[in-house]
Amino acid sequence: MYNINKELENKVKYINEILENKYKGLLSMDKDFFRNFLKENIGPIKKIEKFTKDELNSYLEKGGIVAVDGSSNKMGGAYPHFIEIYQGLAKSTLYNAKPIYKADFYTPLYDERNTEEEETSIRREKLSTIEIEAALESIEELAPYAIIMDGSLIRYDIESYNSWIELRTKCEEKGIILIGVIKDIKTNVIGEALKRDKSLEIEEIFYDRELLYGKLQYGEAIFIYEDISKKTKEGFYSLFMRSSKAPTVIGMDILDSQKEYLEEMARLVLTLTPEDSRGVPLWIDIVDAEVKIPDKMIRGLLESYINREILEMFFISERDKRTL
Repeated sequence: MYNINKELENKVKYINEILENKYKGLLSMDKDFFRNFLKENIGPIKKIEKFTKDELNSYLEKGGIVAVDGSSNKMGGAYPHFIEIYQGLAKSTLYNAKPIYKADFYTPLYDERNTEEEETSIRREKLSTIEIEAALESIEELAPYAIIMDGSLIRYDIESYNSWIELRTKCEEKGIILIGVIKDIKTNVIGEALKRDKSLEIEEIFYDRELLYGKLQYGEAIFIYEDISKKTKEGFYSLFMRSSKAPTVIGMDILDSQKEYLEEMARLVLTLTPEDSRGVPLWIDIVDAEVKIPDKMIRGLLESYINREILEMFFISERDKRTL
């Protein structure tokens, strides 16, 4: 057993009290009232049906599905003495033996002209770009029916605009459906609508993730009204969906030029997601596991290909030296 000091115990109790008070109104809100509010102010709630085996098999004839994810890992200490490795992976349900990997790296030592703020932007751009590059190559090599990106599509628009426009254009030209599946939604579309309703006397803006917790039935989706979603102006249509028996919901984006496929893609995501999972399509989870860069991998790479003196001088922190 851990020895917990009394002050720490009191701090945790205090946190619990604050959160209970903050979410008291939310937790006590009538479920039927809230669902009616969603239908009127956010979008229609529809029950989505899984594909039949025949429908799912037809996707193989159309080119299969490609899932894309990226990963990063860092070795070293504080700025600027670190190196970060990025890896992107696109993998097809039809051509399982033809994974497409893309890689890149970043270290401030490579270009010390950047500030720490610029460095954060560069690192995000590099990760988004290699994911886009993997998706672009999958279009040429695998010709899929649809591509599922791990995360919101708007992230690529913001972090790697030129590459994103190339991907968007190619998908539109070749008729490849492009969607993003968001595991951890961070929007507050519903929260803002609740605050605007003066009859509710809600002062704070809550996040959609917490507002929708346990509020949808398994297989239900909210198709967000065009004039409500902030993403519409950026060229996307969106929905929220409970894709597993877990009480949490996921989000999904699609290009506005492909909005007629939104419900079809929701059915696909529901079909590919195990009922007892956290709500993420199994193929995304498989790609996520395969693209990860473990600590041992990055250490092995650097120890094999970087001069030992340079490695110890720049990229092995004092903490790491204790374990050598």
